[in-house]
Amino acid sequence: MIYAVIDTNVLVSALITRNSQSATVKVVRCLQEGGFIPLYDNDIIEEYEDVLHRHKFNILPDVTESLISLIVEKGIEIHRTAFSDSMLDEDDRAFYEITLSVDDSFLVTGNLKHFPDSPKVVTPSEFIEILEGDKLNLQT
Repeated sequence: MIYAVIDTNVLVSALITRNSQSATVKVVRCLQEGGFIPLYDNDIIEEYEDVLHRHKFNILPDVTESLISLIVEKGIEIHRTAFSDSMLDEDDRAFYEITLSVDDSFLVTGNLKHFPDSPKVVTPSEFIEILEGDKLNLQT
């Protein structure tokens, strides 16, 4: 099974885009279909709550609550592995540290530059390719 930490920007993009074929929408769809197991901790859930409820995004509260509930229901709450280096955006530390805590996990983000260069940090498009490759491997 594939594990992933989903950066808040991916969720925001998926919820506000009009492109139903965007990579961010596909990531959320894969989450809904059980294509991967989301990883989180309390700090990540709090950020989801804060950002997704911002008025400027105009996301319905029921949609936000359903998505966060889905992540908690299908996901695994993880204790963070400390990362001692500085981060471009310290608010992203929780996302990276959770990713470091599970060997076979990815951090899915639209802001690669906010994180250390690592094969574990991928864009939504790259993550979809990983998931599609995993499906092919399971079928053979």
